[in-house]
Amino acid sequence: MDEEEQLFAQEMSGVKRLELDARVALKKQGVDNINIAARREAATARSERRNFLSTGDIELLDPYHILEFKREGVQHGVFRRLKQGKYRIEASLDLHKMTVEQARLEVFEFIREAMKLDLRAVIIVHGRGHNSSSKGAVLKSYVNRWLPEMEEIQAYCSAQPQHGGAGAVYIMLRKSETKKQENRDRFSRSRSS
Repeated sequence: MDEEEQLFAQEMSGVKRLELDARVALKKQGVDNINIAARREAATARSERRNFLSTGDIELLDPYHILEFKREGVQHGVFRRLKQGKYRIEASLDLHKMTVEQARLEVFEFIREAMKLDLRAVIIVHGRGHNSSSKGAVLKSYVNRWLPEMEEIQAYCSAQPQHGGAGAVYIMLRKSETKKQENRDRFSRSRSS
């Protein structure tokens, strides 16, 4: 034995091996809820940054085609008011002269930002595609595909003539929990008065 091995053996004399249980103890209760919440939040943040809007081939719409979409649960009166342009437009995005990829990025970020700012009614001006060399409204067709892909979108429809007509779309965004609570509070106050 060389000098180092002797020194090691001398230092380790009297040390006993730890007895380990052959099984791993699993905690079934008392899971760290803070850790789970943090992981969920991180996953949500990652998915929010990832632009999932598709850019595959689509059938091009006629420039004057009227767009309409509403999710289940959207009241008919709300949708009618949206179609009539009765909601105050809180933000707008103009896609004129953009490529499909530029528009895809802009639409995605615009909707995400509108949701962060707690907006409800916005407008996207996509144009009618008259200056396009294709035989249809390219950006309009993609916007019509992208909006239903985003669960934040509750409804959308072509705008009134003064806001761009068939070249623009009104969008109703999902209410935030804050806005829902404000409505509940307002409703309960009106009933108690």
